[in-house]
Amino acid sequence: MGKALFNFDLLKNPISRKRFNIKAKAVGLPPGTLIHVGQKIAERPRIEVIDYSPQHFTTLRDISVEEASAFKDTDSVSWINLSGIHDIQMIDQVGQSFGIHPLALEDILNTLHRPKVEVTEEYTFIIVKMLAFDEASLAIDTEQFSLILGSHFVLSFQEREGDVFDGVRDRLQRSNGRIRQRGPDYLAYALIDSIVDSYFQILEKVGDHLVQLEEELIDNPDQSALSKIHHFKREVLALRKSVWPLREVISELYKDGSSLITEGTQVFLRDLYDHTIQVLDTVEIFRDTVSGLQDLYMSAVGNRMNEIMKVLTIMASIFIPLTFVAGIYGMNFEYIPELKWRWGYFGVLGFMIGCVIGMIFFFRRKRWF
Repeated sequence: MGKALFNFDLLKNPISRKRFNIKAKAVGLPPGTLIHVGQKIAERPRIEVIDYSPQHFTTLRDISVEEASAFKDTDSVSWINLSGIHDIQMIDQVGQSFGIHPLALEDILNTLHRPKVEVTEEYTFIIVKMLAFDEASLAIDTEQFSLILGSHFVLSFQEREGDVFDGVRDRLQRSNGRIRQRGPDYLAYALIDSIVDSYFQILEKVGDHLVQLEEELIDNPDQSALSKIHHFKREVLALRKSVWPLREVISELYKDGSSLITEGTQVFLRDLYDHTIQVLDTVEIFRDTVSGLQDLYMSAVGNRMNEIMKVLTIMASIFIPLTFVAGIYGMNFEYIPELKWRWGYFGVLGFMIGCVIGMIFFFRRKRWF
């Protein structure tokens, strides 16, 4: 596996900067005030409609709110998708056309909202997090995905164009597919299921990088490896924050239910709940793995320091007797024995060499190095 380029400067990382540089809602505004909380990450809002039944399939792109509202009460199933939620006027217009409560619109515009589900008589409102893994920065990009399930339509809101629903669109084009034979509740399930399936792909990529990081820690536990550990610790925490509430959302959908969700779709929601639990289990394993990598780094650094100290201690131990002998014969007394020996210098030098060899042999025998 090739090593991905990594940027540790959070200020230069747009994905990391997005998590902290957020426009907050002003204090004291009345409930239901429409304020976009987040960053503008789409050029302009675009509305796409996919209208289908077992007999027909129609796609309309970049249409107006008035044109999209015509699909609200059709006999067929309509998926109305709005990409770009920073235009408050358009969001308000969509809410009035489809009868969405201002509090729900407020949650749609708040991109920091946790996943949730609200069931009313007219519609079911769902918020989940759509994730993407950036290979360049090794960061997880979080995008809020809001969904309104009506009696004949599914109205979805994305922060920007581009999503994980290409598989759903392909299935909708096939007339013999299961999704064309069922209602909007199954379409809502299929969209959420695609998001959960994308979680598994992200977890696989994160797992591969954690394995690579573990090997790097064993070979070379330097400061950059510690920075990567802290980076993945933040990413796994952000992943857990996005996924953990989803369990409650799916559980409420299939246990408490909604008049808009048929019994046949509840079976699939139960399976989706199991998938969500698998994702959460994997995220918890990754949390333990990152903590273990941090312990591994500290242990590797400690072992490396011990090796360095052992070498320095052995070198100091070897020079102790040499320093003693040199110190004895370096004293400035006139009457020192052996000063007049013809071969005294070579004898002392040989003795010192013998001490070095003897101590090295002794250390090797003790397996100290």
